[in-house]
Amino acid sequence: MLIHSASQLLTLAGGPQRGHALGTLGIIQKGAVVVRDEKIVAVGTTDELRNAYPDEPTLDAGNCVLMPGFVDPHTHLIWAGDRANEFEMKMGGMAYLDILAAGGGIISTVKATRTASMETLIAQTRPRLLRMFSHGTTTAEAKTGYGLRTSTELRLLKALLALDDESPLDLAITFLGAHAIAPEYKDNPQGYTDEVANTMLPMLKEWWETHAPRLPLPFVDVFCEAKAFDLEQSRQILTQARSLGFPLKIHADEFANIGGASLAAELGAASADHLVMTSDAPFGLAECHYTPARKLIDADAILALATDCNPGTTWNESMQFVIALACRAMKLTPAEAIAATTINSAHAIRKADTIGSIEVGKQADMLILSVPDYRQVGYRYGTNLVKQVIKRGRVYSVDVGYYRTA
Repeated sequence: MLIHSASQLLTLAGGPQRGHALGTLGIIQKGAVVVRDEKIVAVGTTDELRNAYPDEPTLDAGNCVLMPGFVDPHTHLIWAGDRANEFEMKMGGMAYLDILAAGGGIISTVKATRTASMETLIAQTRPRLLRMFSHGTTTAEAKTGYGLRTSTELRLLKALLALDDESPLDLAITFLGAHAIAPEYKDNPQGYTDEVANTMLPMLKEWWETHAPRLPLPFVDVFCEAKAFDLEQSRQILTQARSLGFPLKIHADEFANIGGASLAAELGAASADHLVMTSDAPFGLAECHYTPARKLIDADAILALATDCNPGTTWNESMQFVIALACRAMKLTPAEAIAATTINSAHAIRKADTIGSIEVGKQADMLILSVPDYRQVGYRYGTNLVKQVIKRGRVYSVDVGYYRTA
């Protein structure tokens, strides 16, 4: 298939964008892409590729932006129930950690998730996946973490593997048994830390190698935070995970800076996520200050953006809204935000060699936007600018928040 006549083709070629290189879109005017067998085989101008591939079936992207599919590198995608009542409490002034200490927050979702069957979990998660896909997310990281006991965490993993098989959207799976102290261990956090490190992780490796032997091991994540897992408990869990061969992620500096980001660097984690108390706090928590993106850029960091889709603070399925928010609250340009939601977010889940940019040999995951200029992304929000999603070379046309094969 020859996709041709794009007003702007955003290639984002050349690997993850560090520091002030962020926002290098690699624009080709009147761009075109040739796709075969789920892969990109040629990138160039429309005239060049029409001459080189005269007999190829065509898809007209005229007056549209053609860009890589969004990669959402941090979601808590699978859960049962909702926490709308807690949203009202937060809007009334109650702090999140106070809600958590009162048995709400993560623990209230854990209660609902533990009682949900795998069929219920899949049925409630599937629409979230489809809405993400229709808004342009072609790959998403998805964490467990609402089980906090081995049997439920494995049920969540099994459900995620089933959803990955059935959905056009690809999932990068993360084990987050260390999302909060399990209610059974409320007065013994070290006991639960030992349970995760010494029992859950070895069982997880054995289970994964039996149930998903052709897939790489999932990430292991930990919520390194006051009233969750302290620095040494986080180190214990992540060190054990690394010794078993798991790649690492970490929730760090969300409410207090207790050293989680430094631990991530020390242990070679794929990403350190949130980093809010590197300043103050973000949209989902109803605060007015945000992660200091410009300081991270100045420090030559690789900045990625994500929805953090979850039942408590940010039930958002649109990376387009994330871009709009980042432009307004974090002072990113649209180009910087696009790079942070494509090639850099692919790097955050260690998939930048196959997705996140439009380059020969990469997976054909792309978006055709219903606008002629990339700067419309971020400028406009609250509506879906995706016209068509191309996933592994297959074309899906978006229609009122759903998708159908074109």
